[in-house]
Amino acid sequence: MKRKSMPSLRSDKAAEKFVAQADLSTYDLSKFKPMRFEIEPKVAALNMRLPAALFEAIKAKAAVRGVPYSRYVRMLLETDVARH
Repeated sequence: MKRKSMPSLRSDKAAEKFVAQADLSTYDLSKFKPMRFEIEPKVAALNMRLPAALFEAIKAKAAVRGVPYSRYVRMLLETDVARH
């Protein structure tokens, strides 16, 4: 059975209406990627100096993942802390 393509949803309201009414099992979700939602408030700040080359590499990796570089650094820290 050929699955339907996902429609373009231009607003949260449109997405909510679509999810409430659609049978998602009939849609091709193979290109979807996991997404992290950051709900916990950020109250502590971290300020550090980095070599320019490292900072540019971090920004490039963050761009590939489609996230701001500060979120990418936070993700790296969270992963390392969770692992140990």
